[in-house]
Amino acid sequence: MRPELPAELFDADALGRLSSCLDVLASEPITDLSAAAPDLLAKLEVLITGWGSPIIDGAALDRMPRLRAIFHAAGTVKEHLTPAVWDRGILVTTAAAANAHPVAEYTLSMILLAGKGVLPLPAAGEETSPSIGNYRRTVGIIGASTVGRQVIRLLSQFDLRVLVYDPVIDDDDPVLAYATRVELDELMHRSTVVSVHAPLLPQTIGMIGERELALLPARATLINTARAPIVDQDALQTAVEQRRVRAILDVTDPEPLPPSHPLLRLDGILTTPHVAGALGNELLRLGETVVHEVELFARGAPPAFPVLKEDLAAMA
Repeated sequence: MRPELPAELFDADALGRLSSCLDVLASEPITDLSAAAPDLLAKLEVLITGWGSPIIDGAALDRMPRLRAIFHAAGTVKEHLTPAVWDRGILVTTAAAANAHPVAEYTLSMILLAGKGVLPLPAAGEETSPSIGNYRRTVGIIGASTVGRQVIRLLSQFDLRVLVYDPVIDDDDPVLAYATRVELDELMHRSTVVSVHAPLLPQTIGMIGERELALLPARATLINTARAPIVDQDALQTAVEQRRVRAILDVTDPEPLPPSHPLLRLDGILTTPHVAGALGNELLRLGETVVHEVELFARGAPPAFPVLKEDLAAMA
């Protein structure tokens, strides 16, 4: 992981709890497995990974024959773990649920502000109308992912109608206690605020394009905290330029946008620099999740947030 990350993830109490369960062999993060001492890697039974971790493939695993578990102090593991990890029976856990907390909080705040017509600011000359406000407003959630589910539960505390689109949720899914499942076209047609929480997969690239944006009611707001390619950015720019929709984007393509990019100067759009996820003291929540997983592992108990090989196909 990045050299500065351990100090941001683990306070003194967390480090003490880790040390009571593990013999910490590496005092500094390993950023390059090829440069790591062979005798150190040969002893490793547990890895704690985070943002900036090196790729762990079959060749790397050959150098770590005693490795039994990888605890990831962030969300997706697809960027640094290959299927060889699961093929060798190594336990993998993730702190994705902990990282989802700040994303869900960011999304909730933006949904409520969008409903009040505060962010983005109303177009010039537009007057406050009965359409402003959050009483019985219809909000659409695209993707019952870890973040999407947390957003839906937060929204259940407000006087909102919540719709969800996700092609893989079952009829008895607990999330349906808080939201009504609909098809994507119906969600786009009925929702005045739409928030994207689908994973980036081949089938979700461009899933919100010109046709889907045209289904939105006039002056609806699209929020994207997931991955930029899920939304056709050019089509969204056109819709905003025509003052048909508004947008709040925490993810863009490229990221960051060049200073001259139209999305940074358009009325009716707010861009934030990928700040929805864990930052600052929120990183301690990720570290706490890892410490808890390590404690469960040390006791021989099942993990709280395991990642299975079959999860990878639908994982962000």
